[in-house]
Amino acid sequence: MNTPNPPIKEVKESLRHRVKDEFVQASLLALYFAAWFCAIAFFTFAVLREEAIPITPFGLAIIKAGLCAKFMMIGKAIFPLNVEANRGLIKSLFWHSIVYLGVVIALSFAESGIDGLLHGKSFLESVSSFGHGDPVYIAALSLMYWLIVWPYLIVLGLNQSLGNKAVRTILFGSKAK
Repeated sequence: MNTPNPPIKEVKESLRHRVKDEFVQASLLALYFAAWFCAIAFFTFAVLREEAIPITPFGLAIIKAGLCAKFMMIGKAIFPLNVEANRGLIKSLFWHSIVYLGVVIALSFAESGIDGLLHGKSFLESVSSFGHGDPVYIAALSLMYWLIVWPYLIVLGLNQSLGNKAVRTILFGSKAK
């Protein structure tokens, strides 16, 4: 007796839908991170009162945003969000935010190494000088990155708890008919 298999057309359509959904999620997340990382780069140059603001850090910020988005999507697949009603949203997602923060910080160290390579320094020397080697600076940067990741996770948790349509309505209002 044969077990019924879904038609190939349905399997392809399901796969196409999943790929499209993941692409849209990763793109939106990359845009979210890019906006933050570029704002941080711009703020840094404003504080330093640079005469000419170089464009390379903004390009690296956009690349890092794309990488962070992809790694966070992979992290979400490996360490899926699980909102437990009895624990509430905040307690359920806190440790996820710490793991995802670790991903962003690791990519920041890698970015520092790559930036050093672009400027003729060794990768390890550049990584060790991340944050000027200042633990307070790295802690402040980590806090700032956590504040970027946290709202994203809250929205994901709300999506999981209430559904995408309800969260869109809450954030953007209902569609006019």
